[in-house]
Amino acid sequence: MSVNTNNEEAIIFAQKYLEDLLSFFGLNTVVKATNSDDEVIELHVPSTHLNGFLIGNRGETLHALQFLTSSALKGKDFEMSRVNIDVAEYKKQRADRLAQKAVQWVDEVKASSKEMPLEPMNAADRRVVHKLAGEHGLETESVGEGRERHIVLKPPAKD
Repeated sequence: MSVNTNNEEAIIFAQKYLEDLLSFFGLNTVVKATNSDDEVIELHVPSTHLNGFLIGNRGETLHALQFLTSSALKGKDFEMSRVNIDVAEYKKQRADRLAQKAVQWVDEVKASSKEMPLEPMNAADRRVVHKLAGEHGLETESVGEGRERHIVLKPPAKD
């Protein structure tokens, strides 16, 4: 079987798949679908009375919806199978809050000139911190495995 390289078809399939999945929970809504720069299908579910249910504890239900949608794309042999689902801009707001905290951590590391290990976080959150710290001149390193993976912020190297 050949790999389906039509990105537009993959986006439409993912959108329809998620809409159908949500309808099983009694939520008939239109999912907005876009393609981000890094070959990820972005699916945005508007705010509804089921926000908390769809997001779940610490975003676990949201992660499961992404996994199911991505698995369905792979099952249909779409080349583009990475999916990011956001419900009522939960992830965007979370990333904004994390960025605010990260600025404080960056300032602490710069002031103390000491490394700062952060609490374990998921890959998406680590990307936010790596990017922001780099923009502020700090070195970063991800250490650990699985759920224990975390970032160590390092002060800028002295010349």
